[in-house]
Formats: sequence, structure tokens, C-alpha cells
Amino acid sequence: MLMRTDPFRDLDRLTQQVLGTPTRPAAMPIDAFRNGDAFVVQFDLPGVDAQSIELTVEKNVLTVHAQRARAQAEDVELLVAERPHGTFSRQLFMGDTLDTERIDAQYADGVLTLRVPIAEKAKPRRVPINVSDGGRTSIDTQSQERVTTGV
Repeated sequence: MLMRTDPFRDLDRLTQQVLGTPTRPAAMPIDAFRNGDAFVVQFDLPGVDAQSIELTVEKNVLTVHAQRARAQAEDVELLVAERPHGTFSRQLFMGDTLDTERIDAQYADGVLTLRVPIAEKAKPRRVPINVSDGGRTSIDTQSQERVTTGV
């Protein structure tokens, strides 16, 4: 489903959460799970305008870009600035078992939810077994039909 390729990802995430700055905002947290025949990824993007979210897929890489601007009046003196703002970006490497052509994206209550269907080729399927009876008859054990080969 989701392939991890960066062995230092957890260390980078912790560093960004602790040392995040306006020029390098904190990480975009996600939850990822399988729900039936779909893979679901939820991104926390509180306070982000839906129009600023950009979702792209190139080959098996899904990229999410979003921007959150700091709403600030000109005559206000900022005393504490802990909420990250600026550009947020996250890339996920999707496995070949996912159908990235049919991604459904919904944004509500500050959460971007992506539903990526499992590809048909990756779903379990029953394979028929043909049994030969002396080269004359084969039996499909799944449907129990007799087929004469004409030999």
C-alpha cells in the first residue's frame, strides 16, 4: 500500500515538530489505513483554504501542497506565533496495487481525506483448475463442467 523509503523520516518529523519555523513549517500529519476495497489517507490541514490545496500524482508519487496565510491586521503587535503558516508539502509513494487514476479527495473540517481504490489486479480472485482425463475430457473443478476436447 504505502511504501516507506526514508529511514530518517521519524527523526525529521520530530525535528520539524520541535523546531518548526515560519520558513519551514511543521509537518503535515497523516493517518493512513485500509477500509474495505480502498486505501484511505487523512491529512490534518486546519485553517487551510480549500482553494490553496493542490493534489498531484506522477507515476506512483502522490504530492499534496497547501498554504496557510497568517491573518494579521497592520496595527497589531504579534506577541506569540506558535501556529505554523506558509507552504505545507507532503509526498507519499503509492504501491502498484493502488488505482491512482480514481482517487477521490474530500476536504472538510480541516481534514483532507483521500480514498484510493485497490486496483482490480491486486484483489483476490479464484483461479479455475482444469483436470485432464486421459487427454479426452477436461473438468473445470470450479464449475464442474465437462468439456470434450475432440481427441
